[in-house]
Amino acid sequence: MVLATVDFDKGPVLKYLGLSLESAPAPDTDPIAFLVLHLAQLPPNMSQQFSSITTPKQRTSIVLIRNRRLRYVETYPPELRFATARDTWPELWQGSERRGVEEGDEERRWAQHDFLEGARQHVGKLGNLLGNYEEEREAERVRTLRRSRMSDENDFVPEEDSDEDEEGPAYIPEQETFEETKTLFERRIRERFIYGQLEVGLGV
Repeated sequence: MVLATVDFDKGPVLKYLGLSLESAPAPDTDPIAFLVLHLAQLPPNMSQQFSSITTPKQRTSIVLIRNRRLRYVETYPPELRFATARDTWPELWQGSERRGVEEGDEERRWAQHDFLEGARQHVGKLGNLLGNYEEEREAERVRTLRRSRMSDENDFVPEEDSDEDEEGPAYIPEQETFEETKTLFERRIRERFIYGQLEVGLGV
């Protein structure tokens, strides 16, 4: 499948490779098959043009691109680190609404130190009130994003209940610590990047 409504000029690519306009697979109508054969021979400025007619997930089928993504992930880039990734893909964060807590603390600090020049007799409980509001707003925003994402994932097939599930008490896993949840989230982001499953692509 080729992304629609995109003008892709195959001429310069074919000319660079010394191929005729009638050669197959064609870069504009069968770009993945074309890249499998010729990606290693293309300079970056030409290979990047194919991101306009293919998706990151489609390009995952090309081993060279998967290897490039893997090497990129191993550099621990800022955009795939926890703080940035959590803000970019909050619907994938399964931990506590830490961002809301942090922003709530900022609201409390503002009320206690800046509002009315920190006059405590006027501030009263305003700091805590604003902080709690900010935490709840962020928590609701993330919950909304998660619900939206879950409703869009129609390919999920629930596992069938086995006889073992009906026998004996259910297993209750131990509660993960914040650091464990954070590590799992970063790993999930890296894996999704490698396999082209992030909604916001990084151009690889």
